[in-house]
Amino acid sequence: MSLALHSTFTGVLASIPSPPVAYIDVWPGLRIHFYALCIIAGIIAAVLLTNHRLTRRGAEPWVVIDISILAVPLAIIGARIFHVLTHPNFYFGEGKNTWNPFEPGSVWAIWEGGIAIFGALIGGAVGAYLGCRWTGIRFWTFADALAPGLLLAQAMGRFGNWFNKELYGLPTDLPWGLEIPSDNSAFPPGLPEGTLFHPTFLYEVLWNGLGVIVLLWLSRKATSLQWGRLFAIYLIWYSAGRVVWESIRIDPSEIILGLRSNVWASIIGIVVGLVILVVQTRRHPGLEPSPYQPGRGRTDLDADVESQNNPSDFVDLSEPPSEEVAAGASATSTAPTDTESSR
Repeated sequence: MSLALHSTFTGVLASIPSPPVAYIDVWPGLRIHFYALCIIAGIIAAVLLTNHRLTRRGAEPWVVIDISILAVPLAIIGARIFHVLTHPNFYFGEGKNTWNPFEPGSVWAIWEGGIAIFGALIGGAVGAYLGCRWTGIRFWTFADALAPGLLLAQAMGRFGNWFNKELYGLPTDLPWGLEIPSDNSAFPPGLPEGTLFHPTFLYEVLWNGLGVIVLLWLSRKATSLQWGRLFAIYLIWYSAGRVVWESIRIDPSEIILGLRSNVWASIIGIVVGLVILVVQTRRHPGLEPSPYQPGRGRTDLDADVESQNNPSDFVDLSEPPSEEVAAGASATSTAPTDTESSR
């Protein structure tokens, strides 16, 4: 990431510039938003890390793909619905394009930005539960395996907000302030050109990145963090940081009892994490016997297409050894006569 020099701090890295572009046009009518690429990269990273962790627990390799087929689409749908419901003034009312997907500003225009992680957690949890029922994986085993990858995906996805020049914080004169063009539609009115803002996207990237390291370390050092307890720590960690970042953001949001809607969602996330931690510790003091539900197990171990090093699986195609014929021994077969050969 390149850093610009601000005249107030001579010789000191003093501001973070916003990217000059947020998308590329690769074909007439085909536009690729960097926001979407950040989300996709995060999903891929989460799938790879979760697959590694599930496999180490004894699950079938790449069973995470079967679960993701349901979890990822429902997570995206839930994220968009949550965002729309918590920002109704963006999409509903006189002069708003609510339903036309071919015009900017519709509820369908997810490519313009606008997804909420708490909605993604709700939708993704429903999809993951259904996927785990389908594959036989324990839901809480999957949740614990997913937790570090989920934080990693969130960290990578936050760079999409940087490209979109959105969701920044209060004005600041700190040397890592974020530059926002004054002609940006989200630039607060009344502030002078050149005003810097808290890079809340970067704060969350660093917080989530540190959380990935902490969760991976805990999963190795505290093997008792099973039955959803590691996922509970994820909820507490992420939500605690989100309370802080949300409190300094200045983008429009619904205010409930003096707090932004996402601050309330973060508080609920902390409470839910604590409840899971306490309840699962009391209900399951021991270790998980298997990553699979009772009566279910790996299907790849009994597959006919995989060899189990059984000698009967192989056919000897080598040439049989020739037998030596002792001198004077009678022949075991005779050449056919003319009569026999003409039959």
